[in-house]
Amino acid sequence: MKVRGITLKLLTDAGVFSKKRLDPGTKLLIESLPLSPDYKRILDLGCGYGPIGLAVAKLLPEATVYMGDINERAVELGLRNARLNGISNVIIKAGDGFEPFHDQKFDLIVTNPPIRAGKGVMYQLIDQAYTALNPGGRLLLVIKTKHGAKSMEAKLKSVFAEVRELEKGSGYRVYESRK
Repeated sequence: MKVRGITLKLLTDAGVFSKKRLDPGTKLLIESLPLSPDYKRILDLGCGYGPIGLAVAKLLPEATVYMGDINERAVELGLRNARLNGISNVIIKAGDGFEPFHDQKFDLIVTNPPIRAGKGVMYQLIDQAYTALNPGGRLLLVIKTKHGAKSMEAKLKSVFAEVRELEKGSGYRVYESRK
């Protein structure tokens, strides 16, 4: 995968999201992420085999990137991909939602949320993200326009004081919310 001037070798396998190629929504999210050296603690929520979290870890080597996914096979691949790319500033754990890092606070949370899990699950993750962010922290997510982008934007605005559409393209929208 080549994105934002870096190249990552990524192993994938059956049973993980977008195993054949980088999902266009994920690519749009990575390319539009506002990355700052002020971000020291970053969470990739639902990391899959690691494209978002590993790209962020490579671009911000002074930060610690926490990566979690409910799919244990995806977490194994994320760990292998971190080693394959010589990325050591990551902590990757299996678990549901915020459970692996339930007592942590973050400066930035990024996610390509599990749309197939339904609005109830996704909206709960939004509420939990607000709680897990440090003051001034940001949540960035990508969603397919035709899979509920407008209702997601409304949910974000009901939780966060500041929400904006950061980017759109290829049928996806990237939203940024600030605590």
